[in-house]
Amino acid sequence: MNSLDYFFKPKNIAIIGASHDPGKIGHVIMENFITSKFKGKIVPVNPKLGKILDHKVYASIKDVPYKIDLAVICVPAEFVPHAVIECGKKKVKALIIISAGFHEIGNEELTKKLAEAIKKFPRMRVIGPNCLGVMHLKHGVDTLFLPSYRLERPHNGRISFISQSGALGSAILDWASLKGYGISKFISYGNAMDVDEADLLEYLGKDKETKVIAIYLEGVKHGRKFFEKAKIVAKHKPVIFIKGGITEGGAKATQSHTGALAGSVEVYKAMVKQTGMINATTMEEVFDYARVFDREPVPKGDRVQIITNGGGYGVLATDAVLQHGLKLAEMTEEKKEEIKKNCPPYAVIKNPIDLTGDADNKRYKIALEAVISDPNVDSLIVILLFQVPTIDSEVIEVVQEIRVKHAKPMLVVSAGGEYSEMHKKALEKEEINTFSSAFNAAKSLKALTEYYLRRNR
Repeated sequence: MNSLDYFFKPKNIAIIGASHDPGKIGHVIMENFITSKFKGKIVPVNPKLGKILDHKVYASIKDVPYKIDLAVICVPAEFVPHAVIECGKKKVKALIIISAGFHEIGNEELTKKLAEAIKKFPRMRVIGPNCLGVMHLKHGVDTLFLPSYRLERPHNGRISFISQSGALGSAILDWASLKGYGISKFISYGNAMDVDEADLLEYLGKDKETKVIAIYLEGVKHGRKFFEKAKIVAKHKPVIFIKGGITEGGAKATQSHTGALAGSVEVYKAMVKQTGMINATTMEEVFDYARVFDREPVPKGDRVQIITNGGGYGVLATDAVLQHGLKLAEMTEEKKEEIKKNCPPYAVIKNPIDLTGDADNKRYKIALEAVISDPNVDSLIVILLFQVPTIDSEVIEVVQEIRVKHAKPMLVVSAGGEYSEMHKKALEKEEINTFSSAFNAAKSLKALTEYYLRRNR
């Protein structure tokens, strides 16, 4: 068993600093473990005995009569080193320190004391301090001190997220839940006094439940180690990388946040390029790339066919495809004829294919089937404008049926108000990647195509 497995698949957990007060962090973490239906034993540790949420309280972890795989520490900073030593003596396998108040605020004396305590027990792996910890809902693990009514948990999925920042991480999870994106594992690792970003990247690289890795960093603790691990992982699994502290002001802010040194932006850019990671500049890009890598099949090349029911959107999509270094596909004459036979003479059967504003579900079905089966087409961008009266929600079924039959990426662009948004949500529910702009769709398709073409080379 990998030593980091105990963070995600513990049999028993202890919460040191579990509280009787519903407003305290220690109470919220207890409640989260119960809500997430953790199947193992949950042990609250607090000098005030009694019961917390119907669980017997122990004054110290050393009083617990059975083994503990994972302990979560959420006591004031000055008590953390002692709690770490007690966990070490108890032979706890993994430890998450939620408590803040160390290097990130310049408290070097207490930081040194904590480092010495951690070093005494090298077999006990530690995440933190100053973090949210981990979430793996498939196993019922949720150490986040944010109540579920304020931060809705996403459903189980295939995207795993590493975040140096807890606050940014919480927003990521909230957004993922709102958008319906599945998350496998989430890790906020804070000051990284033991387990660092390289360890987590290596672990997720081998994790069968993780298809795509996204990582937010402010600074790397061990540059060479991270570089080597990223190079290995990115060869077989997409790693989406976003860097915080790319400006002088942002770099200064990282030091007072997690105590990290931001480092040269140019060095990070070179590292991303040399390792084969995928660079993102905004959180929207992170999720766009992650969901495309998660749901779409591997493209065989960079030839894109555009289908639209609005000429202007077809023009914008053409610009977007070419601006991102992709190619416009040249369909075979045979496949063009299949579409022409079933379209009015004013439809434009080129690239983009303009089915025109009176296109109905049937016309889309014929065009999609011809395009996706064309050997000259590697991927599709399909523009669906729901404002026209000739198409309805059944077109979603048409897109899904054709999509699952053929192993080619197909991204949908749909823009508009409430009616269009309702259909976008319905498309996303079927795991059809949908975008409001052709530019963002083309950018995501470029990331997908470039990664796999480079990997295959």
